[in-house]
Amino acid sequence: MNSLRSHEGMILIDHRESPGVPDELMLAAGYPVGAGRKVFESATFTCADCERVVVMNPDRSRPRGFCRKCNHYLCDECEAIRFASGGVCRNFKQRVDEMLNQRARKGVSSEVFQSPVILIP
Repeated sequence: MNSLRSHEGMILIDHRESPGVPDELMLAAGYPVGAGRKVFESATFTCADCERVVVMNPDRSRPRGFCRKCNHYLCDECEAIRFASGGVCRNFKQRVDEMLNQRARKGVSSEVFQSPVILIP
C-alpha cells in the first residue's frame, strides 16, 4: 500500500517580482489570506471521487476525508456525500465505467436531427 504522501502534488505561487494579488481574490479562489503576496507553497491532492484538485491548508485542524477502501483523500463535499450514504465510496473511474456500461446496454442512437431548411426566393 502506498503512503498518502505519494498521492500529493504541489502548488507554488511566486509573486516576488509583482505587487501580488489582493486578499479578496485569493479568498474567493479558496486560498488562505496572504497567499498572493510573496511566495506560497502548499501540498495538493486530487479527490478520488470528483477529480477536483484541492490545495491543502497547512493550518487545518480537522481531519481530512479519507477512504480506506480506495486509499485516497476526498474533498470535503465528496466526504460529506460518502458519510451521508453510509460510507459507500464510488470513485470517478467507477462512475465513468457505470455510465459507459449503461450507455452500451441502452444502445446509442445514430440518428442525427436535421432541421428542415426553408428557402424563400
